[in-house]
Amino acid sequence: GTEYDGFPVLSASAPFKSGGRGGPDYYTRIDAGPIALKNVADLYIYPNTLRAVLVDGTQVREWLEMSAGIFNQINPDDDSEQSLISGSFASFNFDVIDGIRYQIDVTQPPRYNASGELLNPDTHRIINMTFQGKPLEADQAFVVATNNYRAAGGGSFPGLDGSSIIIEAPDTNRDVVGAYILANEKIDPSADGNWSFAPVDAEVNVTFRSSPNGTADLPDDSPIRLLRIDEDGFGVYRIIL
Repeated sequence: GTEYDGFPVLSASAPFKSGGRGGPDYYTRIDAGPIALKNVADLYIYPNTLRAVLVDGTQVREWLEMSAGIFNQINPDDDSEQSLISGSFASFNFDVIDGIRYQIDVTQPPRYNASGELLNPDTHRIINMTFQGKPLEADQAFVVATNNYRAAGGGSFPGLDGSSIIIEAPDTNRDVVGAYILANEKIDPSADGNWSFAPVDAEVNVTFRSSPNGTADLPDDSPIRLLRIDEDGFGVYRIIL
């Protein structure tokens, strides 16, 4: 019933508990079965409130370009072990935007640094963006559900400074997740695979650190496998790009 009625709605969210200084046990694991409110609190650890911003296709791409700064540049001509994740980039600034599909080309240098400064204006890591099966248009308007931190400029994302906010809801994002679970009673939290890495035309040895317990959830055909446990207790995984 507002002027934004009928606009396509996307959603942005980032991982919070992802190891780092918290150690190899600082991850969220919710086993199959009944879900408790403590599980929701464990999944969404911050008291952020819900916001919606109005952006266009170009701004969506720049949003994702900033997020893609979490990845180191991978050299396809280097057969030594290359770390995928940058240690200087906070995981809560790695937004995934759902409702569209896209790929991330990590052989390209990052467009932005962790402070939001434009480093490489002539490069793009975000490629093959589509919306409802068609190429995403630069001037197409989208409403993106996010949180007050990001919408108001948290993380120094390009184009997000508070001026694009169209909804300021009092609800915390944690309460929204909890209400969704209660309303649906049974949920399937499987990832929908709306983004992926662009294939690298070479056999590269790309690794990342995560919980060693993650091996229990890897299917037989997974492109990820555990190589070793490092001195800090993290599992070092190899991923085929």
